[in-house]
Amino acid sequence: MSSKSITVSPTDRDRNAATSREAFFAKRWERLAFGEKQARWVRPSAAALLLVAALVYLWNLTNSGYANSFYAAAIQSGTKNWTALLFASLDPSNAITVDKPPAAFWIPALLGRVFGFSSFTMLLPEAAMGIASVGMLYLAVKRAAGPAAGLVAGAALAATPVAALMFRFNNPDAMMVFCLMVAAWMTVTATQKASPALLFWAGTFIGLAFLSKMLEGFMTIPALGLAYLLAAPVPLKKRLLHFLGAAGGITLVTGAYALVFQLTPVSVRPYMAGSQGNSLWELVFGYNGLSRIVGRGNGIPGGAAPDFARYPGGIGAEPGGAVPGGGGFSFGGPPGILRLFGGEFSAEVAWLLPTALLLLAAGLWFTRRAARTDAIRASLVLWGTWLVITAAVFSFMSGTIHAYYTVELAPAVAAVIGIVGVQLWKHRSQPASRAVLASAVLLTSIWSFVLLSSDPGWLPWLRWTVLAAGALSAVLIAAGPVRLGRAGVAVAILALLSAGLGTGAWTVATAATGHTGGSPSAGPDPGTNNQAMGLAGITSPAGAASRGGAFGRFRGSGPANAPAAAGGFTEPLGNSAVNTLLQTTKTKWSAATVGANSAAALELGSNTSVMAIGGFSGSDPFPTLDQFKQMVATGQISYFVPGSPFGGPGGLGRAGGNGTSSAITQWVEATFPATRVGNSTVYHLHQ
Repeated sequence: MSSKSITVSPTDRDRNAATSREAFFAKRWERLAFGEKQARWVRPSAAALLLVAALVYLWNLTNSGYANSFYAAAIQSGTKNWTALLFASLDPSNAITVDKPPAAFWIPALLGRVFGFSSFTMLLPEAAMGIASVGMLYLAVKRAAGPAAGLVAGAALAATPVAALMFRFNNPDAMMVFCLMVAAWMTVTATQKASPALLFWAGTFIGLAFLSKMLEGFMTIPALGLAYLLAAPVPLKKRLLHFLGAAGGITLVTGAYALVFQLTPVSVRPYMAGSQGNSLWELVFGYNGLSRIVGRGNGIPGGAAPDFARYPGGIGAEPGGAVPGGGGFSFGGPPGILRLFGGEFSAEVAWLLPTALLLLAAGLWFTRRAARTDAIRASLVLWGTWLVITAAVFSFMSGTIHAYYTVELAPAVAAVIGIVGVQLWKHRSQPASRAVLASAVLLTSIWSFVLLSSDPGWLPWLRWTVLAAGALSAVLIAAGPVRLGRAGVAVAILALLSAGLGTGAWTVATAATGHTGGSPSAGPDPGTNNQAMGLAGITSPAGAASRGGAFGRFRGSGPANAPAAAGGFTEPLGNSAVNTLLQTTKTKWSAATVGANSAAALELGSNTSVMAIGGFSGSDPFPTLDQFKQMVATGQISYFVPGSPFGGPGGLGRAGGNGTSSAITQWVEATFPATRVGNSTVYHLHQ
């Protein structure tokens, strides 16, 4: 018996080796990201999910113009000056920062440096983070509960109105949520593999979430840590050590920035807005920390705030000047267990919240006897703890709160619905599973009907369609014929449509509407319906809406870069005459004005550097009167333009908290002559 030898040329050998390496890395990536071998429908379905999310988040992206001009000015400044980029200075001459950490502005500013600052380069990273967040949630849920659950969870997040609002806006929330989604996926994967390395990297992304929105980025730590400590397949001692490693990742990121901030001389970096002592940690634990939980002015360092009730009809004020929510600076009504189910909150995030709470309780009950390392129960612990803690904080915090904060709650709601909903469907042959699933579908459709009924002038047919589809699918699920092949598929599709049509339609309407100001809210264009609606018994009183349709009580929204109502944190980007005047200056700051929003409007309109006296609210003690006099004497500022802390009509500039901005305003008025430029009063500081 003869044998033949086969000769492989060096070229063929190199080609085969390269192919083997590519196959190896492709297989490793597939296992890392998607798990083991996939069914044929999985990848096309995941691609379709991301495509839909991209359409929602990218379509007509610039319809909001500069969105929140306060943050837009900081991003523009970062395109002009590296120090401004590092510290999130409001102006490129580095007088004062915005009252947030800087990470959320780094990517938009870097993109603006390369391609030029514009609405598109500023908002594109937000939309990209939204698409990526949907994808990361899909991967995290799929890892534990399978691709169907991941698809439902990802679709639920994409169909949540507050997600569409924030992923098309320049607030820091998009960056924070994206970082938390990456951390969640890494934690789920690390829990299954008992991987300290992945858990460490999860900690670094939580650190980036902190550098995006401070302590709000830490609210998910108990959820991620509890899931790992409960379910990782190693002894408890190792689990604790791994958790400490994750804490090291958090400390590495946050500590590095804190060290840079502390070591940078105060003469080089901008003043830390929101603090009374130019302190990062005062901002963390005071203004952006505990004072938001328990209310400002409660003896917390940095908790002092201006008396907002002094601004009649101003930001967040009731008619007559009373501030909603008691003594706190709140846009969400009084604290309480029903806060998230009424007013503006209900339209932002509550469409699927009651169903998520029901399914969470059912899922934990059905998995109560599962093994400690069971992936589905561990995932429910993670997302359920995330949901409960976040919802509780937002419900009961008595300090400053906006409804859009609830974007952090949206992924947990979506994940619980995807995990438990699909598991109940898989076990629908059991009466208990059918009963819970039918109840969840019916509850979702009824609640959607209630929310849609709060704005009866908007798509009036939709609420009846949702109710009918939900009732029919609930009856069919409870009756049991869904166990029959194609009939089951039809009922599943009907149930998903009944659950998603209401929230999905509100999400599309949100994306189609331009939003500006500091307190944007989800929903259709306010011009489509001028009625002020409310949910009886659990909402703010009807008649107080500042926009058409339900829920938008304190919305500072309107056509891009148009004047907003008082309460919108914004003002026009011009008086073109003032902008033209500022463009002729050669000084370090073309002008100074009271409050960051007034400064941002002038800065964006003139493309010059404008000093914000007193920071966001006009209450920060920078610059002092003596410092301001010195700046004027040395020719660093050309003009003073009277403004208000919240960008509203002139004449409120003296109301800033500790009197510094008031003292500066009075000194300028007494020292320099006033000139009318267009319809604005301007003081030339060199005369």
